[in-house]
Amino acid sequence: MMRAGWLTAFVWLLALALPAQAVEIEQWETDEGLRVLYVAAPDLPMVDLRLTFDGGASRDGDQHGLASLTSSALRHGTEEMDSDELAERFESVGAQFSTDSLRDMAIVSLRSLTEPDWMNTAVETLTAVLAAPAFPEADFERARRQALQGLQRERQDPGSVASRRFYELMYGDHPYANWPGGKRETLEALAPADARAFYERFYTTGNGALAITGGLTREEAEAVADRISAALPQGAAAEPLPAVEPRDEPVEERIEFPSEQAHILMGAPALRRGDEDHYALTLANHAFGGGGFTSRLFREIRSQRGLAYSVSSRLQPMAAEGPFRIGMQTGVDQADEAVTALREALVRWHADGVDAEELEASRENVVNSFPLSLASNSDIVGLLGMMAFYDLPLDYLERYIERMEAVELDELNARLRERINPDAMVTVIVGGQE
Repeated sequence: MMRAGWLTAFVWLLALALPAQAVEIEQWETDEGLRVLYVAAPDLPMVDLRLTFDGGASRDGDQHGLASLTSSALRHGTEEMDSDELAERFESVGAQFSTDSLRDMAIVSLRSLTEPDWMNTAVETLTAVLAAPAFPEADFERARRQALQGLQRERQDPGSVASRRFYELMYGDHPYANWPGGKRETLEALAPADARAFYERFYTTGNGALAITGGLTREEAEAVADRISAALPQGAAAEPLPAVEPRDEPVEERIEFPSEQAHILMGAPALRRGDEDHYALTLANHAFGGGGFTSRLFREIRSQRGLAYSVSSRLQPMAAEGPFRIGMQTGVDQADEAVTALREALVRWHADGVDAEELEASRENVVNSFPLSLASNSDIVGLLGMMAFYDLPLDYLERYIERMEAVELDELNARLRERINPDAMVTVIVGGQE
């Protein structure tokens, strides 16, 4: 075990030191209908696997928190291995196994060395989990307690309070309003049988995709994909999420909280993943609040007015319309001034647009930083998983820079004015007490 651990650490450091290579993506489908995206990376004796399923919190329905508990339950073992034995088996060959649950997707990841015996043990252990997760009562109850404790900690954190309410107000009765961590009343009502049913419905070959990158040949990657596909439940893709209705009026909510800092969130649903407006809006947002020290928000809110140490905006495209979101913290006695300043900046950005100098500076930063997103196996497998989940074209990475460079100023400002409405923002302010 010590030898495996040292070798894993060495390979990881080597991966960080190697330059990013051109990404050539191959795609196929297994006999059971699992889509596979593969990138060969022969310079390193390791492989990264990422399964993505349309089984995130947006699929919870009325059982808020079920997707998260199901994801964690996969680490509790199989019918033949308890959670400790499962962890020990991965660790004995230097493998890393993890699961996660987001709003859109559920993720199962494995990193292994490609030494045949070790990789075979890692993949065999993964397929055992996928084929027969046990959902033991004791482990499920412990995970439930941890989830409830997490909710308690969130209630004591003004940033979490703001984020939860922000999504509730922004998405209303849309599934994206579901908080991934769940609600106390629904968590307390969940049982292992609910997690098993959720797994069997959403963790299926027809509802998932597999990303593979590392020191495997195409033939070896196909063999690994076949083993994983055969272990998964069979089933169809989930129904697409409903579209998010565009907002046409503003809403603001203030929540009292015993804190010296006010947490402010402002935004609205804006963009689906794969939308062609992504490139123009990414550059527009970079100039406004996504470019760090060079952005308008940083200059106007921090440098000129001294209202915040950090302020930024971001676009988060998702399967349905994900949010455009502005966030900042400020002293509670400055909250009103800060909200006014944010709105004024947003209105100016929308009305005046981005100028030519801002566009070229933003384009240069975005284009020059893009290779860093391909700097390691874990970066590449993450992007492959995202591409597979959102059904993006195989040339997405290859043409990303080209598409950013093709954005023209008039097009950018037209897309900005069409897609961002400063008069229909959701605003949440958390902090301060009467």
